[in-house]
Amino acid sequence: MKMTAIAIPENTRVFLLDIEGTTTPITFVKDILFPYIRENLEEHLSAHWEEDECKQDVHLLKKQAEEDVRQHKACAVHAVDQTVHTDEEKAIREVVENVLWQMDADRKTTALKQLQGHMWRAAYLTGRIKGEVYQDVVPAIRSWRHHGLKVYIYSSGSVEAQKLLFGYSVEGDLLDLFNGHFDTNIGAKVESKSYECIAERIGCQPEEIMFLTDVTREAKAAEDAGVNVAVVVRPGNMELTEEERSHYKIITSFSQLELIGSV
Repeated sequence: MKMTAIAIPENTRVFLLDIEGTTTPITFVKDILFPYIRENLEEHLSAHWEEDECKQDVHLLKKQAEEDVRQHKACAVHAVDQTVHTDEEKAIREVVENVLWQMDADRKTTALKQLQGHMWRAAYLTGRIKGEVYQDVVPAIRSWRHHGLKVYIYSSGSVEAQKLLFGYSVEGDLLDLFNGHFDTNIGAKVESKSYECIAERIGCQPEEIMFLTDVTREAKAAEDAGVNVAVVVRPGNMELTEEERSHYKIITSFSQLELIGSV
């Protein structure tokens, strides 16, 4: 069955892409990245315990745990003991317990994100993890770039995490496909001001941008800023309402996007 082609507005100069659920299966984070932390945390801490970066990560986690105790967010068992242990294993076990507790609670603390980021970086560099990308993504981006369009990423994951995913992907190093990367340092993805800031940073008008995302709240924020939007429907993504389906351009593959005037 041939998929419906969606015409891109003629004045489009830029594609802005979300990652999770758009370029990359939503399961990649849930089924690959997070389990990697759980399975390798103790080993990682043991191997790097005496190194500066690891010490800094543990220091941040301790500060976060102290703050949690002050705010009664954690029971004492989840507090990382500040006293110096001669028993390194015991100290490591406390950090492991704290990190797993934070992950179970789906927390997004800077301390947790920093440690996870360092672990993922090591996993990408050694080839233990490869960034997943849907098969229709790379050919489409190559075509857009060939026709003179610019392509940027906008994800809630840090720019460093984005570059690891695309730099060490199942299809090799894809970083040369992108003109740049944005994360929530420019603003939240559900706020229209963020899209205005991105247009300004790129040096174009909002209406010259085509934003692809699987999240309708983000689509609405982009639309409110004057950005053109298509909502991406992939396996495992959030179900859209009838109203959302009738309001937005819907695609299931990047190959459906047709540049007007291109062959």
